[in-house]
Amino acid sequence: MPVVSERVRELHARMTLEEKLAQIVGYWLDQGGDVVAPMQGEMAAGQRGADALADITRHGIGHYTRVYGTRPVDAAERAAWLWGEQRRLKRETRLGIPALVHEECLTGLAAWRAATFPTPLAWGAAFDPALVEEMGRVVGESMRSLGVHQGLAPVLDVVQDPRWGRVDECIGEDPYLVGTVGTAYVRGLQCSGVHATLKHFVGYASSRAGRNHAPVSAGPREIADVQLPPFEMALRDGGARSVMNSYTDVDGVPMASSVEYLTGVLRERLGFDGVVVADYFAVAFLEVMHAVAADRGEAAALALEAGVDVELPTGDAYLEPLAARVRAGLLDEQYVDRAVLRALSQKEELGLLDPDAFEDEPPAVVDLDSPRHRDVARRLAEKSIVLLVNDGVLPLRSWVRAPRRVAVIGPNADRAAALQGCYSFTNHVLAHYPDHDPGLAIPTVRDALGTAFAAAGMPQPELVHVPGCAVEGEDTSAFAEAVAAAEGADVAVVVVGDQAGLFGRGTVGEGNDTESLDLPGVQRELVEAVLATGTPVVMVLVTGRPYAVGWALEGPGPRPGAVLQAFFPGEAGGLAIADVLTGVVAPSGRLPVSLPRSAGAQPYTYLHPILGGPSEVTSADSTPLRPFGFGLSYTQFAYTDLVVDPEVRAGGTFTAAVTVRNTGQVAASDVVQLYGRDLVGSVARPVAQLLGYARVPLQPGESRRVTFTVPTTRLAFSDRRLVRVVEPGDVEVWAGSHAAASAPAAAGEEPANYAIRSERKDEGPAVPGTATERARVAISGAVHQVTASDERLVHVRVTPA
Repeated sequence: MPVVSERVRELHARMTLEEKLAQIVGYWLDQGGDVVAPMQGEMAAGQRGADALADITRHGIGHYTRVYGTRPVDAAERAAWLWGEQRRLKRETRLGIPALVHEECLTGLAAWRAATFPTPLAWGAAFDPALVEEMGRVVGESMRSLGVHQGLAPVLDVVQDPRWGRVDECIGEDPYLVGTVGTAYVRGLQCSGVHATLKHFVGYASSRAGRNHAPVSAGPREIADVQLPPFEMALRDGGARSVMNSYTDVDGVPMASSVEYLTGVLRERLGFDGVVVADYFAVAFLEVMHAVAADRGEAAALALEAGVDVELPTGDAYLEPLAARVRAGLLDEQYVDRAVLRALSQKEELGLLDPDAFEDEPPAVVDLDSPRHRDVARRLAEKSIVLLVNDGVLPLRSWVRAPRRVAVIGPNADRAAALQGCYSFTNHVLAHYPDHDPGLAIPTVRDALGTAFAAAGMPQPELVHVPGCAVEGEDTSAFAEAVAAAEGADVAVVVVGDQAGLFGRGTVGEGNDTESLDLPGVQRELVEAVLATGTPVVMVLVTGRPYAVGWALEGPGPRPGAVLQAFFPGEAGGLAIADVLTGVVAPSGRLPVSLPRSAGAQPYTYLHPILGGPSEVTSADSTPLRPFGFGLSYTQFAYTDLVVDPEVRAGGTFTAAVTVRNTGQVAASDVVQLYGRDLVGSVARPVAQLLGYARVPLQPGESRRVTFTVPTTRLAFSDRRLVRVVEPGDVEVWAGSHAAASAPAAAGEEPANYAIRSERKDEGPAVPGTATERARVAISGAVHQVTASDERLVHVRVTPA
């Protein structure tokens, strides 16, 4: 049984079975026909209105589900209702326990008029955990002020396949990047008094063919070495207090019923002592989708035995069906007690068991999009934008003669919804309420270009806007107008990409998986029509996933002079894009996921062994268009003087130091990336692995010395016994501008030992990048078995060179 306080134990001892079960379920007050969760309509049969709350909660209630985030409500009015409702629960239920309130907060609090921050894929592109922590703190403060206790974020799934619709909710394809950035968000949220919820435990992003809820065929080594490390970091280093299960089955076992993972791995191996909540309807899905349970009662028993403590969003299985099973002697009530003790301890930790809980006054004035919110949103958006190619057309303020007319073309050029992710309130909920506006200022790219030129010290050009086409569909009737606008302009900014949504509404987001990685609809044809005019073109991709845009980066025909990638940059995304276009901001984002060559090359990750990449033994080419970590700027950076400790004992730490210099004429930030390669392992190892990274601002001509202190656990993996170890042997270490960057090979250098070549046969245009030569570190001593007390994080020190 969980170790709990005397107060919790005494409270639990007084509870009837009905009161216990009430504490481990939620109630979704506003659930209706507006689909914001899988199979929501099918699961809504038992829902009743607010007038029935007294009866529904007669035994108490564990959670209130999305009080602010299910429909557009005035925050101050809703807070007044919530405070009154919590006081009613304290006074009218026998035990007087308030409800825990949870909300979505993946791109900020998902509520009407609340700030919308960049989507998590943009957090990864920024490579800036400190800024993500600041965002988490701001979001948490907003939530706590409204009486919200738990946020259903961050998503720690490691991207495996960009065809999966939920890629925009993820941070990236590298476990260490996901872990460091996700842990930062956890710290920010929880320091504000809101419990973070890690999701989706575990393996969700590895579903077959990138299909939502599809089975996962990953082996235990891949789960342990790729999918689990971000959760371990967020738990051990971030102190996350809640975890949500994945919908998928792994090797045939649905995660919501997996004792092995939810208890054996999560609690016994990783030491988690908080609360596991079910992803919405996941308990019922054991019956209706996985068919491992004959009815709701059996589904409830399987989930509870596995370690799912609280059923969300409602008590579909954990109320009457579970009670009947306990009374029939088919389930030991101790499983219920275990979950209830954890749920009550969480409420105690959040102050809900204190006598003064909700006895203060609710906020009379609520500002969920303050100047502070907007400042953080804008800085994060600016740092997340990735420059993929540039022939000199950008920045626009570098032109000898400033452009006098700019054509602003594309379906995402003048739509606020295009800037926001799937879990933004606009795209998640407000799409069902067309009579409501977002309630906050979200300048589009077109809007922002109306002021960006003045900020860059340039004369304001005439802006000519033509959408050209929609995000989806085959209508090309507006192409002629777009072409005419481009022909009469000095430069054309073509903004294309995605529309986030859910379950078939939109092109990316939950349930919006794809079989193709081509731009949706006729957007490629629109860009090509504009390119044919001969006018310089800047293509801006505003998307939730990386697309196969080789035609724009290295195709044989006319190509854009520059391409920017912005992963749903949020409410300030239009401003950030405009400032990068003009040159007020130098782009510094780096790809958190590889830019795919084709859908047929998926799934792909840069963390592949030799045979996972291109080679002479296969005619297929999985080489991405742009590798993980790639991103250009308006300046250039050079890496020199790499010094690495020559030897370290397994389980110890070594240092690697490199000098980075801004060799250009523009102030900018570089993301210095340290990579390693285990040359010989007892199992196949990746050809490159991110060890650590540092975002370093540099003035023109300035140099900085970046020193990484690297624990050898960064090179740990599951051996043939499935035990996490650090093996002795040689490791190559180098600093590079992206995962594929390497120093030029010596003349005539050939692979040793007749090894196959891991390189493209058809070279194509070279991908820009720079790297140091590779240093070699000898890991000595015996095999080191990794423990919880081992250091996991790389520490970075940046000093003057």
